[in-house]
Amino acid sequence: MHDQLLDHARRYADAHADRSGIATTPVEGLAILRETAPTMLQYAVSKPLVALVLQGGKRVTMGSRTFDFGAGESLLITTDVPTVSQITSASRALPYYSLVLELDPAIIAGLVDEVGAVPFETDQPVRVDPTATEVADAALRLLRLLDRPGTLAVLGPQLSRELHYWLLNGRHGGAIRALGVTDSHAQRIGRAVAMLRDHYAEPVKVETLAEAAGMSLSAFHVHFRGITSMSPLQFQKQLRLIEARRRMLASGETIGNAAYGVGYESVPQFTREYGRMFGQPPARDIRHARAQMVAAG
Repeated sequence: MHDQLLDHARRYADAHADRSGIATTPVEGLAILRETAPTMLQYAVSKPLVALVLQGGKRVTMGSRTFDFGAGESLLITTDVPTVSQITSASRALPYYSLVLELDPAIIAGLVDEVGAVPFETDQPVRVDPTATEVADAALRLLRLLDRPGTLAVLGPQLSRELHYWLLNGRHGGAIRALGVTDSHAQRIGRAVAMLRDHYAEPVKVETLAEAAGMSLSAFHVHFRGITSMSPLQFQKQLRLIEARRRMLASGETIGNAAYGVGYESVPQFTREYGRMFGQPPARDIRHARAQMVAAG
């Protein structure tokens, strides 16, 4: 089954991947990633998703935890969380391929009442496990529909729902279930995370975030760290630094403009915190990143 899944993903990605290596599909939230060489570090705020690695290897860091995984394994992210990722194993002869599906809270909510009790979950928002046979089978049948576009409107939603079902019944079903349960801790913290994402450049009081989550201050701190593995202040800081880096890379903003634009009042403070997160000062990091982008074509 793995070879069939890889073959379908390879053929679609080779034909449809853009310059960034992403092949979007007509299926809502489904994409195939392709890389022909190891990549530089990529900083992003990931949405809840599952990524089935079909060939090659990848490393993802979230907070103080690092995950290395490869073919036959799946990455599961169950909350919006800043991540650092890197393709570690890829070549022209053996490209990296993965199938990525964004988790849909509406589908999960519709399944929750039917599923009932779900398996034990860990506390971590990022997990790596062997890909379940049922998940791989549903993914294969979904990819086969890409060769028959006329079937997607009818069968695509059914198979996407089935994929969510098997994930919900998997080892970490409890964490996935929380995405679809109204007023769960995950949804409450999600409201605070949304506020931080929408207002990352503004001063935000933790009390305001706790109020948005409908929690006491002490409970909010416990659940926010339990779900995101970091404090609200650390979360906002990473949001700001990731956005500042994106601005400098994408549009050539100066260090000062990027710092002030994401909410810093002091460029020296921004430079110090940038260096701690990205490993080198802004100017050197951006030069290095641009050189790598040019070398990659």
